[in-house]
Amino acid sequence: MRTDLIRKTALTAAGLAFTGGAIAGPVTTAFAAPTTKPTSQTQTDRKGGHGERELGVRYEAQPNFYYCGPAATRNALSVQGKNINVDAMAKEMGTTEAGTNSINDITPVLNKETGKNDAYHSVEISSPDADAKQTDTLRADIVRTIDNGRAVVANIAGTSTDTDGNTHSYEGGHYISVVGYHDNGNTVTIADSADPNTAAYQISVEHLADWIATRGYATS
Repeated sequence: MRTDLIRKTALTAAGLAFTGGAIAGPVTTAFAAPTTKPTSQTQTDRKGGHGERELGVRYEAQPNFYYCGPAATRNALSVQGKNINVDAMAKEMGTTEAGTNSINDITPVLNKETGKNDAYHSVEISSPDADAKQTDTLRADIVRTIDNGRAVVANIAGTSTDTDGNTHSYEGGHYISVVGYHDNGNTVTIADSADPNTAAYQISVEHLADWIATRGYATS
């Protein structure tokens, strides 16, 4: 029986591991649990005058290879001034070493911690590639959510290229936060918990929509 496409496990890439923006090698070596607190960085909320805004993120890297869902949610909530323990969120989301099953497991946590039952809802891009309508919807969702002072959380899979030409590959799936937009939403800023060396980068909304394709995202 065909399963709901939005219910794709966040990290199913057994036999894959992250190395400098790409995935290769055994998944068990993807992220060794740090002996100290995960690397953190702070950004300041900035409003631009030409269709752009960047939210202030208190970024932390994920502590292991399968916590991308809780970590992306934690980074997203940090723009609201919240600091929720990733272990507690992982428990609520049902996260295991196989990852976090679906964006539908993250949206309720975002609502709970935001303090509103309808602060977020899940949106699915069920096709293998996003069409123009789905991309336009994603752009509008990102701009509206960020203008409301919240970040978007997206479940992605595959390989994409940022605006600097760097490749980011998560063939088994991954979760990221969208924390800013530029050029009226045609370019967006990603907070990526996978590696503090590539904690933030920008990507076109078209590339992001295709990255989300077959999965989904949580938006206001």
